[in-house]
Parts: sequence; structure tokens; C-alpha cells
Amino acid sequence: MGMMMAVSFTRYGRLYYLDPGEHSPKVGDKVLVPTDSGPEVAECVWAPQYTSEDVDGLPLCAGPAGEEHLARDESNKRRRAEARSVSKRLIKRHGLPMKVVGIDYLDADNVYTVYFSAPHRVDFRALVRDLARNLRARVELRQIGPRDEARLQGGIGPCGRDLCCATFLKDFEPVSVRMAKDQDLPVNPLRIAGACGRLMCCLKYEHPLYQEFRASAPRVGVSVETPEGAGTVVGHNVPSDSVVVRLNDGGRRCACSKASVCGPRKAYDSTYGDGEPV
Repeated sequence: MGMMMAVSFTRYGRLYYLDPGEHSPKVGDKVLVPTDSGPEVAECVWAPQYTSEDVDGLPLCAGPAGEEHLARDESNKRRRAEARSVSKRLIKRHGLPMKVVGIDYLDADNVYTVYFSAPHRVDFRALVRDLARNLRARVELRQIGPRDEARLQGGIGPCGRDLCCATFLKDFEPVSVRMAKDQDLPVNPLRIAGACGRLMCCLKYEHPLYQEFRASAPRVGVSVETPEGAGTVVGHNVPSDSVVVRLNDGGRRCACSKASVCGPRKAYDSTYGDGEPV
């Protein structure tokens, strides 16, 4: 059992997990996070707490942020805001079909990284020269796709929560329309697409559960015996691990657990009993 805390570099942004070590920051405190370019200031979102999972290998919190660190962080924020404004102005001047998504700045190397989205490849060589001259620094431009754009910008998903990619999701896994069909969702792009315009990543979360359920549950239209009488399966309720049955006696519908109408379970009960104490 170890201790773990979570921080975020931006408000409501992606969470990063740290080993608090000997420090005990509270929610809202500014702490130092080790990065490849040196310690950076982040806000504590989850106070240190014990976890039963193996958390070995997490970066070690470098302690609370001092006045000099906070001043440096504010200066870098102003530089990023200035770079965003200059980038938008120069992109418009050059007439390029680009959209600035995010700006990163490394003060140690005096390097700006401009993340942008575009419908196709863009020749931005002249733009880079103008940016470097206006910002008086080295500038790198990186084109990103729709999913990375949603990750950097953030937002609210159809569920009413912050986007998974902007908070905890590290890697994008393949998502297919078949996953939506297996979960009986309408194959409507407006219903199953996320903020990025692609299929929602959360379609992947429950898909294995639906596959396991369908492998053992009776299909729709199959006649089954239930504790309330014989009937026909007319629907599935995977989250509750039950099936909807229309009874032959009167046509009434009832929800029964999958185990109560499953052939192998009924055969086991008929052989060894229903497990009730004698």
C-alpha cells in the first residue's frame, strides 16, 4: 500500500499522479512537479491518500512552490498568452487555414511550441520566420488531429462531465461503429460522436461487458422459463445483468436475472438444488 496524489497544470485540466513523498499538500496548494525541462508549478487536485493499488514508479513531488516559482509560472503564462495573440495575428496576415489550439513555452531554452489544427498540410515556413522574429525566440509548429485538439482545449461531454481525454485518458484506443451496435446504441453520428467529431472514447469502456453478456445470455426471441412462468426474451439490460421477458400468461413483461433463465444455471440447480439451506 502506498500514497498517491493528483495535480493539474491547468484548472479542470488533465490529471497527473505523483508520489507525495514526505509532503502533505492540501487541495488547492501549488506544488512542484518534476518534468524533462525542470520543476513546473501545478495545483493539487487530490490530497495525498493511501491506495491499495501498486503505485511504484510515480514521479516524486518536489515540494511546495515558492514565491520565485510562482513568479516564474505567471511570467510563462503571460508569454504563452502573448504568443497565442501574435500567432493568430500572423496566421491571418499570411492567409493560412490554421487554428491555434495551444501554446507551450520552455523558458530555459526560450522555445515556443505552437500546436495547430488544419484540414490539410500547410506550408508554414514563412510563418515560422515571422513568429521567431516577433517573439524573439525559437518557434516550433506542430499540427495535431481532432482528438488531440479536444484534449488540449477541453470541454464538457454529452454525459455532463469533463472530457475523458482532457482529464485522465492517456492513450487513444481504436473505437468502431460495431461497439455502438453491440451496445444497442443508435448509429447516429450526432449521438455517438464526441467533441472531436470522432466516435466517443467511452464506447470502449463497457464493450467487453456487453460481449461477455451476449455470449452467455439467451438471444431475443428465445423461449425461456422464468421464476414467474414461461415467456419470450424481448430485451436485454446489460448493466443490471438481466433480461426482459414477455410472459406467455397475459403478455406481462418482467425483468429477470440472466442466471435465472440461463440453461447451464438451471441444469446445475436441478442437479444440486437451488443452494438454499436445508
